[in-house]
Amino acid sequence: MPKNSSMGRGMNVVFAVSARHAAGSAGATVADVAADLGKDRSQVSRGLKAALQEDFLIRGERRAYALHWGLYADARALTEQRLRTDGLTALEGLVEDTGEGCFLGVLSGDSTVTIGERVPADSKMIGSWIGRPYPAYCSDAGQALLWQATDDEVRRVFSRTEFVKHGPKTPTGVDDFLERLHSARERGYSVVDEEAEPGLYSLAVPIHDFRGEVLAALQVVGPKSRLEPKSAECGAAVVKWGRALEAALTGRSAAGV
Repeated sequence: MPKNSSMGRGMNVVFAVSARHAAGSAGATVADVAADLGKDRSQVSRGLKAALQEDFLIRGERRAYALHWGLYADARALTEQRLRTDGLTALEGLVEDTGEGCFLGVLSGDSTVTIGERVPADSKMIGSWIGRPYPAYCSDAGQALLWQATDDEVRRVFSRTEFVKHGPKTPTGVDDFLERLHSARERGYSVVDEEAEPGLYSLAVPIHDFRGEVLAALQVVGPKSRLEPKSAECGAAVVKWGRALEAALTGRSAAGV
């Protein structure tokens, strides 16, 4: 779509309002959007009015524009649909790069649930993890799915959770979990080392949606004896394919894929 077309200008202002929304703003004025885009206010005003007429935007208090909730709901539904389709592409690429079982998980209460999986042809995995819940405090995806949560939010998630020991390194409580989560954020991906079960090792990254919120976690899982020695390599791979999946979901470009 040419950027100088009327439709292109209209969508540019919608994207600008969306970016403000993702950053936590309730709305954006003509002046806000003009400043963000570096455009003339009269030109931006025409684009905003056109987007308003097409029900892409609504106008509220102080003449500020915000995303129309119908568009927001449609975008969310489309994102969840594409998570399952483009997610499989990311899983297949991650399997090819790492040679290990790879999974896509979401958060449900204080548990994680697998919604996608791909394993190497020579995998000895028996059965499927699709639809099976596992405690988030020690699961392969738990830290990644709570990536953006504040300490208080994490405490609320686990407020009624008993930290049962599943492996030799299972977190002993919420403070222990938070310490590991903070370390994962600094690293750029989580490492779960014999927390879910003895001898199991995994790495995961959060997958963000068009709002900038964590939608899912992309994981690579395998025996510690095989996966730990190539942890840095697999960490780079899961970050790469995580960014590729986010790019597919949000329409933004991803480097290195």
